[in-house]
Amino acid sequence: TTTAHHHQTNNMEEVAASEIPDGFFLADPSGGPKQPSSTASDQAAQRDAQRQAVLEQAMTPDALARLRRVKLVKKDRASAVEAMIANMAMQGKLDCKISEGKLIEMLEGIHGAQQKKAGGDAGKISIQRKKYNFDSDDEDDNDDDLL
Repeated sequence: TTTAHHHQTNNMEEVAASEIPDGFFLADPSGGPKQPSSTASDQAAQRDAQRQAVLEQAMTPDALARLRRVKLVKKDRASAVEAMIANMAMQGKLDCKISEGKLIEMLEGIHGAQQKKAGGDAGKISIQRKKYNFDSDDEDDNDDDLL
């Protein structure tokens, strides 16, 4: 029985296409799935690389570094600024490279627009203190009773 079992494991590579579940692909020997080379993810990566190239030309190194740091924390805000800068660059509206200060202004502008759209109090933290019975304001608060 061990030889039959051993023979079965050798045939694992030969799987009929009908046995593969939906959403799975038969991997080729090189390790990648068998798919056409220009997939949607490839096109998205190409667009991303193109946008990065435009940003690198349109921004100072300091501004680019800051944008990358902002992207780690506020991905949506950074993406909005990236799109804005890329559009401005492609339309020829940029007369000089965007500095770190200009980038900060743009980030703050987008933050303000997002807050207005979200109703104003979206990112704001408000603290409400609870009142307790032993905290009445009409009694003396000089702490004499603690001495």
